[in-house]
Amino acid sequence: MSAFRVAFVTIAADKAEELSERLVENQLAACVNIVKDICSVYRWDGEVTKDNESLMIIKTAANKIESMIKFVKENHPHDIPEVISLDIAEGNPDYLNWVHKETWHAVQKG
Repeated sequence: MSAFRVAFVTIAADKAEELSERLVENQLAACVNIVKDICSVYRWDGEVTKDNESLMIIKTAANKIESMIKFVKENHPHDIPEVISLDIAEGNPDYLNWVHKETWHAVQKG
């Protein structure tokens, strides 16, 4: 298993920046990219639904995933927010070291 993860969260466009900033401020993510204006199509309460949303691409340490998911669930406007996490198998070592540095300090504090 990798020491690093990338996670995807969809959210209303007007909520993406605030949640992203809070994830970084709380050292649950080193970086969050926001891809604006995506169309999500899904079934909810028995009906096909379409929403215009933003996609948050979250880079973090693997040991932060559970805390990050909990934080998103507590701060996301949806009852069941999408949070999907994948291992980062390879990447720029300098960038991954930076992700480690930006998420490690909170581990030391708590």
